[in-house]
Amino acid sequence: MKIGIISNLYPPVARGGAEQIAHRVAHELHVLGHDVFVVSTRKEWSLVPRVTESHVERIYRYRPRNLYHPLDDYKHAFPVRVAWHLIDMYGKHPARALGSVLDQERPDVVITHNLKGFGMQSIAAIRERRIRHIHTLHDVQLAIPSGLLIYGEETRWLNASCAQRWYETAMKRLVGSPDVVVSPSKYLSDFYTERGFFPYSRVEVVSNPAPNIQVPSREQRRPGPLRLLFAGQLEAHKGIKFLLEALNASSVPFELHIAGDGTLTSYVEGWARRDARVIYHGFCSLDNLVKLFLISDAVVVPSLCYENSPTVIYEAFQAGVPVVAANIGGVGELVRDRKNGYLFDPGDRGQLIAAFRRLVNDEDGFRRRSDEIRASVAARSLAEYVSKLETLMRS
Repeated sequence: MKIGIISNLYPPVARGGAEQIAHRVAHELHVLGHDVFVVSTRKEWSLVPRVTESHVERIYRYRPRNLYHPLDDYKHAFPVRVAWHLIDMYGKHPARALGSVLDQERPDVVITHNLKGFGMQSIAAIRERRIRHIHTLHDVQLAIPSGLLIYGEETRWLNASCAQRWYETAMKRLVGSPDVVVSPSKYLSDFYTERGFFPYSRVEVVSNPAPNIQVPSREQRRPGPLRLLFAGQLEAHKGIKFLLEALNASSVPFELHIAGDGTLTSYVEGWARRDARVIYHGFCSLDNLVKLFLISDAVVVPSLCYENSPTVIYEAFQAGVPVVAANIGGVGELVRDRKNGYLFDPGDRGQLIAAFRRLVNDEDGFRRRSDEIRASVAARSLAEYVSKLETLMRS
């Protein structure tokens, strides 16, 4: 089967977990004998998609005709971002660009991931050619322009304004009803269903795949403070400032390892220089992240935004490491309190510190239960995910 994968970002042009999922799925589909190509964006100007890399998949990249690349959104003022969204929704260039690739490749099925920044008119190119279309959800960007819904700000003026309602209505028309919509969490599936998206689509909840990583057995814990790991985007909505301030105010002895980058990189670097308990590693590959998992007592996911199904939780469980996470969005579908980690209310400093205190008393217990923690993602293997995807492609 020839399969096209469309994603606004694709490694090494990447920001978060969505593009990593697209990358892993592309490689697994190739292993199973499918002919796979990818269409994504690049930061350099190129209006016509061209094959820029060819590994197990052919990767076409182009630069959509818009005001800036999606990775540069934080650099621009609100009015510029509004104009960018309008061009992204109604600009015809993405439909022509993707259409040229589809006419050349003639795929049997197209799997789309995040399309904001690639160009929403690209869906029209798929629809016009009557190609079977599977869309994979990753966040709330089809209903909320920024893709972020912050806890406690659900009814904030911007999220309840006429402009937001117009955007949501317009996006329903643009996206329409793909043949199949795959949601990694029930939370996200319900979020869109309740708003009237995808009225004629087959909507399936299929958990994201855990990575295929070989992790050595965790050794007996070395004496010392509580060793924690934050791995992800260094952004306020991911809770990194909240985490640092909460730990600084607590009496729990700790050592916090931070892996990632983002707009708060300078803030984190400065904190690490002042506080020897904080070690900043910069952006880490998965191989280096595994090394940090092995020395950590827990991975912390202190998000202040509604999450879908965070990739780092799958990675931590695959390594047998418990997760301390804000119970928001689809996180509670993965983390089971006191079984494979601890849950706390988002933004609640007292509950977070209490979770760390409980962790201190059960560090050795979680280490002994490493195999049980791994088992919590055993049914979410990459092979199992792609097998379900194949069934959906053929049905």
